[in-house]
Amino acid sequence: MPEGHMLHRLARLHQQRFAGNPVGVHSPQGRFAAAEELDGATFEHAEAHGKHLWHFYGDDRVVHVHLGLYGKFTESPVPLEQPRGKVRMRLVGPTHGTDLRGPAACEVLSPDEVENLRARLGPDPLREDADPEHAWERITRSRSTVAALLMDQTVLAGVGNAYRAEVLFRNSLPPRLPGRSLSRPQWEAVWGDLVRLMSGGVRTGRIDTVRSEHSPEATGRQPRRDRHGGEVYVYRRGGAPCLVCGTPVSTAELQGRNLYWCPSCQAD
Repeated sequence: MPEGHMLHRLARLHQQRFAGNPVGVHSPQGRFAAAEELDGATFEHAEAHGKHLWHFYGDDRVVHVHLGLYGKFTESPVPLEQPRGKVRMRLVGPTHGTDLRGPAACEVLSPDEVENLRARLGPDPLREDADPEHAWERITRSRSTVAALLMDQTVLAGVGNAYRAEVLFRNSLPPRLPGRSLSRPQWEAVWGDLVRLMSGGVRTGRIDTVRSEHSPEATGRQPRRDRHGGEVYVYRRGGAPCLVCGTPVSTAELQGRNLYWCPSCQAD
């Protein structure tokens, strides 16, 4: 599932390519019934909150997209080729178009419905209006593990498995630490780290969390080869030596997702 930085990248891209223009909206697959009503409407702006993407139109209608596990946008210059596969929504602007396939959600909401959805989400480290205090209030009262809380989108919006694993490692926090045992300085360090790391992800389109002293160039090791890209400490590195201490990276399942950590660097 794409993490929050990718939704913010899409929002920026769609803002650049479509905002202020009438756009063509189609549903080649036929499962986005509102496409006919939106076709020719003016695309006002795009924004993201966590793993949710919104396209705002001038008539107070908002297209809400959640990519889920399989959703994907494919961007192309105009003129577009005939749709291939099951395209839920095709959006066509003056210079580019985008095809959306396989989303968990693609629906039209009113502005009030968008605000109701937003109210259920935790603060997004990539949004200027984010208030980390709301997340801290939830975390400091919780017996759940810090690892579980970081993935709870009602606590923090946009953090996925990779950023969860990496920010805990970078801050030497055991993943099973109860939220209420996290100190205020530790929380502030985690929040600041998420802002920095995820902002970098928006710029580059990849998740890079390794500090310069542990990079392939500094250590002479081979660069990471993984379909997700980016240099990371523990994510998807189960059994491999920790880049800092050499201890094999541990892995376990937590609430249906794989958890990665170094048992030495993140000791209880």
